[in-house]
Amino acid sequence: MKRNKIIEALSQDKLIEHKQRVAFHEAGHAAGIHLNNKARQLPPIFFKIIFKDMGGVTEADAMNYQTTHDDCIARVEGGRLIESLPPSIDSLVRELTRHNDAMVQLINDYMMAFEADIINLLIGPLAEAKHVAETDDELFNHQLVNLKALKNYGGSSDLALANEYLQSFSADKQQRDQKLDELFSVAFDFVNNDANWAAITRLANYILGNNKNIIGCEEIVSMLDESIDHFQNRRIIARSYQNG
Repeated sequence: MKRNKIIEALSQDKLIEHKQRVAFHEAGHAAGIHLNNKARQLPPIFFKIIFKDMGGVTEADAMNYQTTHDDCIARVEGGRLIESLPPSIDSLVRELTRHNDAMVQLINDYMMAFEADIINLLIGPLAEAKHVAETDDELFNHQLVNLKALKNYGGSSDLALANEYLQSFSADKQQRDQKLDELFSVAFDFVNNDANWAAITRLANYILGNNKNIIGCEEIVSMLDESIDHFQNRRIIARSYQNG
């Protein structure tokens, strides 16, 4: 094979890998927004996945993707329960409870939504990391994939936004770090759950197979719910066989 043909083949492989990583990343975010929020009994929220024409993605885009998850390539639009962050959650809590003790439930609901948004941000790069680990036949665990490693899986902008949330959570860096570690563990467990991973994988494969520039909320939600139902039904059938 001539040198230019070898380079062309390598470039194509890199672009295919890039598309797969992007698909799993965005499928992870989408699964978090719908399935994680649903599990926490949070209200449904509108979102959609928007993609740049992948035919226009260059090898340079693919090479840079590991450290810079460029929102011009792909992004989830919407999906955040907390649209406007307060300067300080402590101040917000004090102000609300000063006037009405009944506001405690509202505060609890707010914190649930606040944490869910951060978890859903982390699920994206974690889904990409799990896809890469499985493709390379490597382990996917907390030791190999930690918070610092997420920047290698398009997670830089996700971590930056998570840190914006945490700035309003506490002025104390140690408290912010502890909360981020706690939410990272929740996000990791979500991605590592067999049913959730099956749903993420199905959505990622759908993204890759259809080459759509926009995938709407209704379509995503339907696919994720169907995947979870299918997984649970298979588990019920398997148990019935085991029980004889």
